[in-house]
Amino acid sequence: MAKHRISAASKTTIARAVLGATVIASALGANAVAANADTATGVAAATAARHPDTAIAAHKAGDRVEETKVNVTADQVLALARAQVGTSENSYGGGTKYQQWYAASKRAAETVARDGGNRAAYLNAAWCSMFVSWVGEQTGARPQVGWDAYTVAHAKWFAANHRFGTVAKPGAVVFFSWDGGKSLSDIQHVGFVVKDNQNGTISTIEGNTGNGRVEERIRPKSQVVGYGYPQYRA
Repeated sequence: MAKHRISAASKTTIARAVLGATVIASALGANAVAANADTATGVAAATAARHPDTAIAAHKAGDRVEETKVNVTADQVLALARAQVGTSENSYGGGTKYQQWYAASKRAAETVARDGGNRAAYLNAAWCSMFVSWVGEQTGARPQVGWDAYTVAHAKWFAANHRFGTVAKPGAVVFFSWDGGKSLSDIQHVGFVVKDNQNGTISTIEGNTGNGRVEERIRPKSQVVGYGYPQYRA
């Protein structure tokens, strides 16, 4: 069954998941784990090297907030997200390339330091935010889409960048609360906006939805907490 959020209460349990060193070594490669144990400072330096026009704006709750121009359109991001439709997790809630990529990523080292646990925990963890992060990475829009495994932290990253609001736009990152809560702490799920249907609903592409798949969905706006706005190329 799809898991929509890594909650504060579940982090300790996830961190103790039955995934030993042998499992993560086979999924990621022992060298990948060591090679990607970068600090936040290392991530910033690598990002600046790839994007010379980057300006590091501020720190928020221990996470580095980036303001980076990218040469990627919303249509390109949505095209890749749509190409993932049908991808499914295994019976343990893992096995996706999104989880494997995140567990081996530089960001995983930062979020483990922030939230506790270990890289192996991400291999079977809720992956809706990892899916959004992966699409951003693969298209080159990651500095604007953000990357995190925790939906609340992902939304706070947009808010810290003053790019969080209540208007549905194609390519926006949409954050949901199933009971209609409007606080960032209420967020349980995340995906991409395809369009505003102008009838109280939005069309979306989401990972870790339904029975743990990437799917296109139609969602009521009443379940939306807000939207993060990547600064795509027009």
